[in-house]
Amino acid sequence: MKKYSKTSAAQLAGLSPQIITIEADITNGLHSFSIVGLADKAISESRDRVASAIKNSGFVSPKQKNQKVVISLSPAQIRKEGSIFDLGIAVAYLFAANEVRGDLNDKIFLGELSLEGKVLGVRGILPIVMGLEQFGFTEVYIPRMNIHEVSLIDTITIYPVDSLREIIDHLSGARLIQQMTVSVSPLIESPQQDCRDMASIRGNEHVKRALMIAAIGRHNVLLFGPPGVGKTMLAQAFAGILPDLSNTQILETTSIHSVSRQVQQGERTLSRRPPIRAPHHTSSYSAMIGGGSPVSPGEIALAHNGVLFLDELPEFDRRSIEALRQSMEEKFITISRLKESVRYPSNFIFIGAMNPCPCGYGDARCKCSEPEQKKYRSKISGAISDRIDIFIPMRRISTEQLREAPPESTLVLRDKIHRIQEFQQRRQKGILTDSAIDFLRENAERLSLSNRASVRIIELAQSIADLSLSEIITKEHLLEALQYRQS
Repeated sequence: MKKYSKTSAAQLAGLSPQIITIEADITNGLHSFSIVGLADKAISESRDRVASAIKNSGFVSPKQKNQKVVISLSPAQIRKEGSIFDLGIAVAYLFAANEVRGDLNDKIFLGELSLEGKVLGVRGILPIVMGLEQFGFTEVYIPRMNIHEVSLIDTITIYPVDSLREIIDHLSGARLIQQMTVSVSPLIESPQQDCRDMASIRGNEHVKRALMIAAIGRHNVLLFGPPGVGKTMLAQAFAGILPDLSNTQILETTSIHSVSRQVQQGERTLSRRPPIRAPHHTSSYSAMIGGGSPVSPGEIALAHNGVLFLDELPEFDRRSIEALRQSMEEKFITISRLKESVRYPSNFIFIGAMNPCPCGYGDARCKCSEPEQKKYRSKISGAISDRIDIFIPMRRISTEQLREAPPESTLVLRDKIHRIQEFQQRRQKGILTDSAIDFLRENAERLSLSNRASVRIIELAQSIADLSLSEIITKEHLLEALQYRQS
C-alpha cells in the first residue's frame, strides 16, 4: 500500500503568506524520522512534539514502528521557521501511515502541537489567513486560541480546533467541527488606551485647534516648549479624538500586531481604536524600525493607522529619527537584511515633542551654550522638518486660564471630526480662489519654499478649510497654514 501523503501549511513573508507543501513518505527499515527542506531549530524539534502528540491522540507513535519517515518541506530553497508547521506535519504523517483516510485537497493546516496533542496558538495567523484565497484554498484549520484575530474574515472557510484528534475525526467524517462564523460586535474590543480627555486640559486652545486640523488631514505635528506646558498631555489626548477604524483598517492593524506578537492569544484582540505608540527615547534603532529572524515590525510599523508619538524628540538616536523619512512620505517602511527584504505599511500621524534647548527652559534661566543648543536642534534634519506640517510653540498657561469653562470633551471632538470626514467625501478637492493662488505664489518665492513644502501647505490649507466646512481654499486658509509651517 502506498505510504505517501501531501498537505499544505504556510509561513509569513512580511505580511503575505508563503505556501509550504508538506510531503510525508514512509518506507520499511530501521526507525528514523527526518525533516528536510531548510528547516530551522524549532522545526527540527517538531519531530518529538509530533511523535508525542500522535501517541497521546490515540494513534501509534512513529517511534514505535520500524520505518523510515521523511518529511519534506518545499520549496526547498526557502528557509522555514517556527512551530506553525507541526499540525501539517502530523496530518501528513497520519495519512501516509494509513492511520486515517479522507480528502486533503484545498485544505491548509496551521498550528503548533503540545505533547498531549493540543493545538497551540501561533503568531501571524491573521495575515496568513487573509491571503489564502488567492492560492485556491477553501478550508483552513487554525488553533482555537487564534480565533479572535480572524473573526472578520469571510473569504475562506475557517475551522478553529483544539486538538489533533479533533481534526482527524473531522477529516475522517467521524465527528465534524463547526466552522467559524463571521462575528463583528462581540469580538471587536475597544481597550482603554493611555488617552487623556481633552476636557481635562485647560488653556492652549490654539494647540487644540492645530491638533484638530492634524486629525482631519492626517498631518504631522511638532510641539515645542519648556517642560510642564502640556506637550505630553496633549499628545496623549490626540489619539482619542481620531475616529474609529474601518473594518479594513482593523484587519491591517491587527495583522501587523499579530506578526510582532503584540496580539495576546486567547484574548479578544481586534480593536476599533487607532493604535498609539510612544517608545522611550532610549529605544534602539532596531526597536524603532524592526528586525530579527523572521523580520518583525518595529514601532514605526506598529503605529500604522494610528499615532507615533516621540517625546523628547532630539534625545532619540539620529538614525531612528531619520528612519521616519520613508514612512512619513511613502507610508510604508522597508526592512532589509542579508537574505530578505520586508515591507510593512506605516501610515501614521507623527506627533513629536521637544524642549527649546537641552536644559529645557530656553529663557533667562537657560545655562546652555550656543553650540549645545545648535547641536540639540540639529538632531531634527531639514528632511524631517520638511515632512512636518504643523509646528506649534507652547507656553505656560496663566492661573486665569485654569478657571475657564471646561473645553469640549474628546468624544465631542471625535464626533466633530467624523462629520468633517463625511463632508470631505462629498466635496471637491483643492479648489483655490484666484487671490489664494496669487498669495501662495508670492510667499513661495519670498520664503524659498520647495515644491514639496508648497504642496503640503495646500494640503494643510485644505484641512483648515474642511474644519470650517468650506468648499474652497481661501487666502485666509493659506495664511493660517503658512503660520503653522513657520512657527
